[in-house]
Amino acid sequence: MPEVMCSDQDGSIGKSYGIYDEDSSVGICGRFIIDPDGVIQGFKVLTPQVGRNVNESIRQLQAFHLVRASDGTEATPSGWKPGKQTLNPGPIWLVTLGRCGRWNRPSKIKS
Repeated sequence: MPEVMCSDQDGSIGKSYGIYDEDSSVGICGRFIIDPDGVIQGFKVLTPQVGRNVNESIRQLQAFHLVRASDGTEATPSGWKPGKQTLNPGPIWLVTLGRCGRWNRPSKIKS
């Protein structure tokens, strides 16, 4: 998936995503990850006074690439980095997350 960064000089993009302050004519800092199908997969909106972490944005893009390439058969845990272990989503995964509040491999869950 190609990544596109853009500027919003007239505020039209910010207005369409609801992050443009009409009173001050200023766009609030926003990052939207939109897949090739036009679906928003992730977003973060911060006030101008709060700095952004570009490395985290890149990590999330890498995670979205991996998940899309796997056709949803893989998921990434919090803090995942390329080359690290991924998760295999499914019903047992969701139950485990809800019960334990963290990931446990299904092979370690007793019936």
